[in-house]
Amino acid sequence: MKLLDELRQAIRVRHYSRTTEKTYVGWITRYVRFHAADGDWRHPRDMGAPEVEAFLTHLAVARRVAASTQNQALNAIIFLYRHVLDIELGDIGAIRARRPSRLPVVLSRNEVTTLLDGLGGGRRLMAQLMYGSGLRVSEVCGLRVKDVDLQRRQIMIRQAKGDKDRVVMLPQAVVPALQAQLNRRATLHRRDLRRGYGRVGLPAAFARKDAGAAMRLNWQFVFPAVRVGVYAETGQVVRHHLHPTAIQRAVSLAAVVSGIGKRVTCHTLRHSFATHLLEGDGHSHRSEAAWASQAGDHHHLHPHDDRRSERGSKSAGHAGGAWPKP
Repeated sequence: MKLLDELRQAIRVRHYSRTTEKTYVGWITRYVRFHAADGDWRHPRDMGAPEVEAFLTHLAVARRVAASTQNQALNAIIFLYRHVLDIELGDIGAIRARRPSRLPVVLSRNEVTTLLDGLGGGRRLMAQLMYGSGLRVSEVCGLRVKDVDLQRRQIMIRQAKGDKDRVVMLPQAVVPALQAQLNRRATLHRRDLRRGYGRVGLPAAFARKDAGAAMRLNWQFVFPAVRVGVYAETGQVVRHHLHPTAIQRAVSLAAVVSGIGKRVTCHTLRHSFATHLLEGDGHSHRSEAAWASQAGDHHHLHPHDDRRSERGSKSAGHAGGAWPKP
């Protein structure tokens, strides 16, 4: 088995996301190519800590990458050596990339309203959920029908960052639009079934336990892709969820068209949600005017805001301090 195939297998066995898999494979490819610049290709097994340090230092000094990018490369390499090659690297003494002190972009409530007015249909609803419930773009795209509870006005987020589940509150203001979206999704699913489709990708372990669930409405994605496609895990034709880049582009374009003079991304809505929650001293959930109020999960509070609640969780990953020990 080739090295990258072994890496992919080790990642999938640990149920890491497809994004993580793609990222790790990319960094290992760059690492090997960096040390093959003179045409002398070497297997990572024949390299060690000095070669890793040289590569990471190159990223910081020559490529001038961000500290988070350098940490990402280090995590990929450590994973390869530890879980694929069964080698412990020891201490890594590379030059660290500088971590700039930057504040996140935050929109005012009026700017949020202007931005939402510039969106339409499903894109608008997705943006409302990112702001009103503090969802990440990957979470709103991957939302399944079964995880929406309109009666209790809550959403279950499955396998979120850190592979943890959590519950977020659903703003009353978006309930009618979300109900309409669920109705449209049911109609599309019935049409797919008539055409011989109607299948959706499932978590690997559950797919083996209940393969028939792939055809049921409750497992379908709330915001589906426009076209069906082949699911890489099984080779079956499925209707996946809308790709994150679709809503990302829509939000950025709406900000420009609306004349908002800030760099706006989907994560800006999440930052704004956390900031508006904090500005309400944690009690703004009683105000229907501020959708940030409706998110009872204080783990959404932004990790870079010094006013954050003690209940707010720090950002996942290696946010600073010492290098993560291999």
